[in-house]
Amino acid sequence: MRKLAVGLALWLTADASVNVWGATLTVTHPQSIQAAISRAQRGDTVRVLPGTYHETIFIDKDDIRLQGVVDQGKWPILDGEGKLNDGILASGHGVIIEGMWVRRFKGNGIMTQGSNNYQIIHNVVEGPCFYAIFPQFGRNGLVAHNIVSKSEDAAIYVGMSDGIDVLDNEASHSIIGIETENTRDALIQSNYVHDNVMGIAVTKLAGLPVKTAERTIIRNNFIIANNTANFAPAGAITATAPAGVGIMILGADFTTVEGNLIRDNNSLGILLSETTFLITTPDAQMNPLASDASILRNVFLDNGSNPTDSLKDLLAAAGRSKGVDLFTTGKGRNNCIADRSAIQSVGATRFGDCAPGATSTKVSTARPPSPVTAPSYTAEQKGRLTYMAVCTGCHTYDSRLIGPPMVTVKALYNGKPQALANWIAKPTRKRPDLPEMPPQNYLPPEVRLAVANYILNELSH
Repeated sequence: MRKLAVGLALWLTADASVNVWGATLTVTHPQSIQAAISRAQRGDTVRVLPGTYHETIFIDKDDIRLQGVVDQGKWPILDGEGKLNDGILASGHGVIIEGMWVRRFKGNGIMTQGSNNYQIIHNVVEGPCFYAIFPQFGRNGLVAHNIVSKSEDAAIYVGMSDGIDVLDNEASHSIIGIETENTRDALIQSNYVHDNVMGIAVTKLAGLPVKTAERTIIRNNFIIANNTANFAPAGAITATAPAGVGIMILGADFTTVEGNLIRDNNSLGILLSETTFLITTPDAQMNPLASDASILRNVFLDNGSNPTDSLKDLLAAAGRSKGVDLFTTGKGRNNCIADRSAIQSVGATRFGDCAPGATSTKVSTARPPSPVTAPSYTAEQKGRLTYMAVCTGCHTYDSRLIGPPMVTVKALYNGKPQALANWIAKPTRKRPDLPEMPPQNYLPPEVRLAVANYILNELSH
């Protein structure tokens, strides 16, 4: 049976998307944005005029530009009313999403799944939601000039991706302001990250198809007062995240931290640790240690004034109670500090001195110089990617989340993929102890059938 990781090989084939723009389709309230997306052809722009729209938008075509029009301070607002799961989902390549105000979706505000050469720019995304902006399994992406807030996980989350720039965003009032997870070649620069539980996290987590997290640059950000009490749902991985941390580097390699203002984070300025610091699940295919980190010149002010319970105990065991800029655990190799005397550190005796004049400034972008290859997915591959984008927000394979476990769905609809596809479009409540599933009728019929076939024939633990 195929695994999700097989889909990663698709990145290496097919033609690159080019962003050759064609016709413009204009949406005026109360018209449907999705209806315009369904009519659009490759290269078209869908312009959305101000008004409040209540729908989910699904973009599975290449080189589509979704462009909100802001007129005299009035925005096009996409409002899930706390009922719909996701705001904007894109699986097409070369997609641009800009100028939209997205709010009150239970799952994700803006998500790309398997998209290459995308841009998510100049949007406002506010919760409550799980992730505000969530690109995953993509290459050559830009997340820039967005204002994001009130996420129950990361406000901006980049998962299992390559060549991504996260620039000039404001991320606040979330569990994590900005997170890259099992991602290679990312630039996190010139963002204002404040009033989260934790500011910026670069993580390598166990159990995912991608086993590395490498070459992330965290540069010239304002990382200020990330001291919000942890409000993650019980049982979530982030429920154990300590509050008051400016930057966390968890198991990632070749991370550079340079030119940031890191101030007023009550527990620590920077926490650098092995993956198992927060997640004890082992992964034999992954090295959990954080190595080759470079802590170059940054400005640290008034961090560590009131550490939270878990970090307070660790610091006390190390003979410190407060005022720590850098706290490290584990046995990562080849980590270095540029100006040791300017940093109050604990556990960094293994760190070497960075080379004189070391800097990341020669790297102006993590994105490749030209568009990367963009595969044309088969129906089976679309089913897998759409399942990951849409269904996993509420379902796991064998345990109850928001909805029932998928193993019960497989038993109920065994051999009946069309019946499951029809129910996905127009669900009815089957169990009184679970909420009614929002209709997923924005998905084209062939995509719903592909998802049903994937769930019934391919999905496994």
